[in-house]
Amino acid sequence: MLSYPDIDPIAIALGPFKVHWYGLMYVIGFVGAWWLGRKRAARIGLKPDDIGDLLFYGALGVVLGGRVGYAIFYGFERLMADPLWIFQVWDGGMSFHGGLVGVLIAAGLFARKHRLAFFQLTDFVAPMVPIGLGAGRIGNFINHELPGRVTDVPWALVYPGLGPEGRHPSPLYEFALEGVVMFVVLWWVSSRPRRRGMISGLFLLLYAVFRFSVEFVRQPDPQLGFIAFGWLTMGQLLTVPMALAGIALMSWSRRQPVDDAREAQPTA
Repeated sequence: MLSYPDIDPIAIALGPFKVHWYGLMYVIGFVGAWWLGRKRAARIGLKPDDIGDLLFYGALGVVLGGRVGYAIFYGFERLMADPLWIFQVWDGGMSFHGGLVGVLIAAGLFARKHRLAFFQLTDFVAPMVPIGLGAGRIGNFINHELPGRVTDVPWALVYPGLGPEGRHPSPLYEFALEGVVMFVVLWWVSSRPRRRGMISGLFLLLYAVFRFSVEFVRQPDPQLGFIAFGWLTMGQLLTVPMALAGIALMSWSRRQPVDDAREAQPTA
């Protein structure tokens, strides 16, 4: 077994001013998406300066959707008992699935404003999302969050405060799959013109498969535990409709036009 790295969750401390690594991971995710988005903006007829506007919409969707999703999916009873708890962002967390819904709503508003087809925009955004996902998992790891289940694999880590047993470093698995692998696959596939909706469907399917798989070695949420069959977690349950939607969207995309960068015209 390996000792858990002793990393201070606070990256920068200047008197009362403190910057946490987890917050920096959000910044890395958004800045990375902004930089890559500017390089590809012309593909869908946007100007580089429009990407900042897109990231603002996306940030609101992530934060609001992520928090509301966490409250509904992982803390519904507490939300019903104390509705104001949803604003206590320091107590609880964020849900990827809720954040995804928030981003989709934000994408719809942005697409309407810039006269873009919805899936034309989501195909553009999908390859950039793994940057934030990967960075977020590194933040989870630094914060000792989302521990894995007990194991005897050679790379098992002893999580602080969870006993002497070695555990799977599940946030690192998710970083590798949801961050690195998914980014490489989506970026490579999107490097050529594809039929509209295909990249978005592939994103949904890949995330669902990766998340469902890692949940088998990740400790279930303590307030929920296993919700069915003695092994099914809430994270796995929520990925099932994602996988089905991804498959359906990729099938639907076969009848859609190819989004060719050469056909895109800059917006006024």
